[in-house]
Amino acid sequence: MLTCKQLVENSSDYLDARLSLRGRLSVRLHLAMCFRCRRFIRQMKLSQAVIQRMPEAPIAELDALAEKLARQQQSRR
Repeated sequence: MLTCKQLVENSSDYLDARLSLRGRLSVRLHLAMCFRCRRFIRQMKLSQAVIQRMPEAPIAELDALAEKLARQQQSRR
C-alpha cells in the first residue's frame, strides 16, 4: 500500500489519468483508508477546476484595479 507521501508524489499523475492500472488501484486503495489524503485529493481537484476556469489572458480591469490598490497602499505608508 502507498504511504501518504507516495500518494502526494503521485497525485498529479493520478488526477491527470497518467498512472498505470496498478498505480490507480494503489491510489484508490489508499484513498479508501485515508481521510486526510481523500481531503487532499478533493482540494487538488477543486484547485484544478478553478485554474481551468480562469481566463487565459489577463483582464484589463483587474490589472487597473490592482494598480489602483497598490498606489493606495503606498500612499498610506
